[in-house]
Amino acid sequence: MSQARVKISQQHALLIESLRGRDWTDDELLGISGRGGLPKDDSVFAFDYEELREFAVREPELYASAVREGYRMKFNTLGGLRCWLYLAFGGEPHIDRRPGLEGISAILTDGQLAKLEEALAYGWQVQQVGESLDSGKATYRIEPAVR
Repeated sequence: MSQARVKISQQHALLIESLRGRDWTDDELLGISGRGGLPKDDSVFAFDYEELREFAVREPELYASAVREGYRMKFNTLGGLRCWLYLAFGGEPHIDRRPGLEGISAILTDGQLAKLEEALAYGWQVQQVGESLDSGKATYRIEPAVR
């Protein structure tokens, strides 16, 4: 891992990745505080992007660093992490909620793995559990480091 990343909430990370999924560039994300008419999210998430705009206005340096250089989430929930993986990388990660086996399985490229490891809150671990049939990808299990 290179430099220390700024820490942001899981919700703000979800909002950023959702807009990136709508093909927003870093410049568009950085200009959110002065932008009129934020998109309406008709997905199952029903995000309110006004929350992200308020964050950008309240913490402009922190927000700009998160957009430009990346971030680490302060805290992850199992469901929130599954949503983040879906928004950041597409595909449908598998979530396991069985007591004592809680975790998520996802097929990732090396680049996606690096982004996940940089963004993942402390207290989680990532382990490769198998190769994928897709070239250049592997299956990883993301789970709490301590149960």
